[in-house]
Amino acid sequence: QLQLVESGGGVVQAGGALNLSCAVSGGVFSNYGVGWFRQAPGQEREFVAAMDWAGNSPYYADSVKGRFTMSRDNAKNTASLQMNNLKPEDTALYYCAADRHGYGSAYASAYVYWGPGSQVTVSS
Repeated sequence: QLQLVESGGGVVQAGGALNLSCAVSGGVFSNYGVGWFRQAPGQEREFVAAMDWAGNSPYYADSVKGRFTMSRDNAKNTASLQMNNLKPEDTALYYCAADRHGYGSAYASAYVYWGPGSQVTVSS
């Protein structure tokens, strides 16, 4: 069973940057697509970014396109989310997740393994 753990969250001023990491263990990471989601208090979990098992064709939510960049390193069993020009509305608990079909998806229901989340707070 795959285990995922996010790190790198914190408090940053608007316009700042953070890099989230997702460490994966317990399985063959390259068999899985990977996605990032976030959830703000009182709101539903929303899609941020995803890519397939090989790191091809990353795609992003419109709200983060041009500011966030996703990557993965299958040799190191890690995924990353570089977040630039952060805005207060980016404040949320950020999750990485693994999709066993290998494609990555914008739908949370496609993912079977989730990390516990890393808090990102952006002050104005």
